Amino acid sequence: MIVATVTGNFWATKKCETLRGQIFLEVVFDGHRAVAADYVGAGIGDRVLVAMGSAARAGNEALPCDAAIVAILDEKP
Repeated sequence: MIVATVTGNFWATKKCETLRGQIFLEVVFDGHRAVAADYVGAGIGDRVLVAMGSAARAGNEALPCDAAIVAILDEKP
């Protein structure tokens, strides 16, 4: 898993049936950009935890994705 920052939204008007209703967000980490499925309701500017590869499908094996936002990180006290 990696720590990333949400920088934008992605829309897809045509997509496979298993992705219907799925929200996609752009995340940035270590100078790289990726699109991740949002499982937790993150927003632009949030620091998030992103699961990559097969771990991204742990909550839904039918979902064809390689990156999923699985947590919104709280600020350090």
